[in-house]
Amino acid sequence: MAKSNVARTKSGKRVELNTKFKIENIVASADLGVELDLYGIAKASPDVDYEPEQFPGAICKIHDPKTALLLFKNGKIICTGAKTEADIKRAIDQVIKIVRSYILEAKVKVPETKAKA
Repeated sequence: MAKSNVARTKSGKRVELNTKFKIENIVASADLGVELDLYGIAKASPDVDYEPEQFPGAICKIHDPKTALLLFKNGKIICTGAKTEADIKRAIDQVIKIVRSYILEAKVKVPETKAKA
């Protein structure tokens, strides 16, 4: 038996429930696996605000796609405001371009490859 979208009000009147929806905001998290210099990032980018007395993360506002990303010293990122997974990827890719020069250290060592002689 299929579920019905019909309900009753407290007075007993039958009403049909509208179940259409629209995605307004997706929240995603990522971990870059590095420590970030939030002071340096905020100083270098006009789109990044960092006030550690107010909040422990830097706030990066991306204009296209319109998203806001919270950057934390431990390399974790929270992305909000995206409407699709593709928007999340684009926003994180843009943030990586900004933070690439402000990595303090890797949390996990990447093995070095030796050149063959």
